[in-house]
Amino acid sequence: MAAAPKRPFRWHIVAFLAPAVLVYTAIMILPLAGTLQLSLFRNIDQAQVFVGFENFRRLFGDPNWSVNFWNALRNNVWFFIIHMVVQNPIGVLLAALLSSPRLRFSAFYRTAIFVPTILSFVIVGFAWKLILSPLWGVAPNLMDLVGLKSLFTPWLGKEQYALTTLSLISVWQFVGIPMMLIYAALLSIPDEVIEAAECDGITGMSQFWKIKLPLILPSIGIISILTFVGNFNAFDLIYTAQGALAGPNYSTDILGTFLYRAFFGFQLQIGDPNMGSAIATMMFLIILGGVCVYLFLIQTRLRRYQF
Repeated sequence: MAAAPKRPFRWHIVAFLAPAVLVYTAIMILPLAGTLQLSLFRNIDQAQVFVGFENFRRLFGDPNWSVNFWNALRNNVWFFIIHMVVQNPIGVLLAALLSSPRLRFSAFYRTAIFVPTILSFVIVGFAWKLILSPLWGVAPNLMDLVGLKSLFTPWLGKEQYALTTLSLISVWQFVGIPMMLIYAALLSIPDEVIEAAECDGITGMSQFWKIKLPLILPSIGIISILTFVGNFNAFDLIYTAQGALAGPNYSTDILGTFLYRAFFGFQLQIGDPNMGSAIATMMFLIILGGVCVYLFLIQTRLRRYQF
């Protein structure tokens, strides 16, 4: 019996993938490996000495580090929860409204909602800081026009409101992304499915809840994990609006700003690249853990809804 002919190796695949692999390795893999390595060393007498997991023990157990770390982690979790509870449901709702064929000027609305996502963090941070200023901001006057000036308070200046306020500002800026992704998912639903639902008398919001929503669950899952990764990598908005100290009294401090102060130092605090690398490693492990939970526990259950 003749042996099956040997399939030729597809060198063109290697040729096309090589540039992307090299670039990704240079700007992602090598810096990540360097960060992981640096977190296992400590600068002693002007020399890098291997200390194993001692930096992580200090991060979790030394009050000089652990208090700020756990505070930043709690704040980061709350920052993520606000986005999951407010941003993504609003994005789904907007997508459902904009996908209605009876809505006029839907293209204009989509553009207007998406525009803030392309703005610089610096512009957004400073603009909202000016808007919410109790001295020269326009927010008090606007609230006075509708009789709600008594509810105004310096939200960015109070510990109990600052982080939630910044989270909602971030929601305002990025709600266009889940809106557009869900909008595209809704448009990809076959017309035959919608027509069959209408023949069964399922229309309006009932059609969305019973037919469309289950079909776009995989897209909602992707948006959720992107939100998780983006929020635990957040830095720019907090730094722009509240500075490296993430005031007032570290109430808006998240892992990104804590990493910045630890690695580079700030004011009287001397930078410690080894401890900064330990914090960056913890951020990486948290994000990796969240992504793995999604891929292995959630995505496999959502695949049955895909066409």
